[in-house]
Amino acid sequence: MIFTTLEHILTHISFSIISIVITIHLMTLLVHEIVGLRDSSEKGMIATFFSITGLLVSRWISSGHFPLSNLYESLIFLSCSFSIIHMISKVGNHKNDLSTITAPSTIFTQGFATSGLLTEMHQSAILVPALQSQWLMMHVSMMLLSYAALLCGSLLSVALLVITFRKNIDIFCKDKGKNFLIKSFFFGEIKYLNEKRSFFKKTSFLSFRNYYKYQLTQRLDYWSYRVISLGFTFLTIGILCGAVWANEAWGSYWNWDPKETWAFITWTIFAIYLHTRTNQSLQGTNSALVASIGFLIIWICYFGINLLGIGLHSYGSFTLTST
Repeated sequence: MIFTTLEHILTHISFSIISIVITIHLMTLLVHEIVGLRDSSEKGMIATFFSITGLLVSRWISSGHFPLSNLYESLIFLSCSFSIIHMISKVGNHKNDLSTITAPSTIFTQGFATSGLLTEMHQSAILVPALQSQWLMMHVSMMLLSYAALLCGSLLSVALLVITFRKNIDIFCKDKGKNFLIKSFFFGEIKYLNEKRSFFKKTSFLSFRNYYKYQLTQRLDYWSYRVISLGFTFLTIGILCGAVWANEAWGSYWNWDPKETWAFITWTIFAIYLHTRTNQSLQGTNSALVASIGFLIIWICYFGINLLGIGLHSYGSFTLTST
């Protein structure tokens, strides 16, 4: 009873704090001069992390096992993972652009877990024999951490595509350069335009707005690559731990059931993304497009397969965690 009450208190505290953090972010979009607002949002993310961590610890103590026995607990851990990714990215970086992604993601996952699921799913359940293993903590936590990092990195790539698309529209819709661009296009001066565009990117003689957009896209590309690289590492570790666990539970390292298949597809998509980053001609919008596809693949792997409830991981279908 005590742990249940504590859990409710920590749930409301964490939800309230992250709501305040998002409000602060909206205020900073309007008032850039107030530096204290940004510092308050960072402290709020840290407070949210400790609140959600306390919630998970209380469930751990009351249930006697690591709190990843159902979809509710996995969503709470996912929201905690967003806070962890935020703090990792904050190390050595005084201006954390990732907070605009992690804060809404945290409140979305926690809000869905507390309000979008049935009340019966909030109760801690006894683990089925297949989950009564020491590998539960290692495998599931690594997978959820990877989902959080990959989702954040993918959203940064989506933002990069949106900004780049709008920037291209602005370039081609300028009144002064419109006739010149059309004329040059029909006379085959595309090479000259590309050289001119690359020159403009390296200088600040355009408008401040276009130069700011260029800097913003570069930061988004940089952070997307770093966060996805971190998530890919977690995903690889999680899949390897799951393979060892599967061998202990089912006598085979890999069985190609739907959950494992989509985990492999997710790993392949982001492996392709990292490969495109090694080729300078494929960086930017091309790699961002691959990461954007990966955003949908992650949700299919984590949430979509649970709707079907098929395969060796069917015990995780909206009752027990299936990662």
